[in-house]
Amino acid sequence: MYTCPMHPEVVSNMPGKCPKCGMALVLKGSESKVVHIGADRGLGVITWKSYAPLLVVVAMILIASLISSSQGVFSIEKFLLDFMTGFFLVFGSFKLMDLKGFADGYSTYDLLAQRVFAYGYLYPFIELLFGFLMFGGYHPAWLLWSEFGVMIFSGIGVTLKIAKGEEFQCACLGTFLKVPLTYVTLIEDFGMALLALVLAQFLL
Repeated sequence: MYTCPMHPEVVSNMPGKCPKCGMALVLKGSESKVVHIGADRGLGVITWKSYAPLLVVVAMILIASLISSSQGVFSIEKFLLDFMTGFFLVFGSFKLMDLKGFADGYSTYDLLAQRVFAYGYLYPFIELLFGFLMFGGYHPAWLLWSEFGVMIFSGIGVTLKIAKGEEFQCACLGTFLKVPLTYVTLIEDFGMALLALVLAQFLL
């Protein structure tokens, strides 16, 4: 029998992929073996193409932000605000495409979601709330500091997972697009936290 390393309730009498997280099913009894970075956890061999979905999405948000902030007099503050707004709206929306799948995946590495599973269901709505508030021109210091805290906390969970040498699917784009959980995810979380911190200083 085959089972999912992360979802032992998923069993099959033949090889395949877990319907919840996309990981490759393994022979029952071998799912507890340590898997190191670069191994196949349902993502295939990790190459630069593995990150293509994330890179394309970020590039589109970046281009749209540049165009938006260039209307009239260019402002670095407006560019950063537009980029963060796009990030939260787009990334939050991807997670809603398979909310349960996201919650399952997020609980494998986020410190709070590991203890309170319901947080995985709430997190996409937190991102969307951030995005819609900023889209409406509402970006007080407390909101930026909240974004900073949320992204830093998320990044800590990713850091600890990477430190253990484990390879998992990143839940940043939900389960709709499969992206490996590695240093790119780390840069994404801490990068957004940094942008929130910079904006908080700009707008004080």
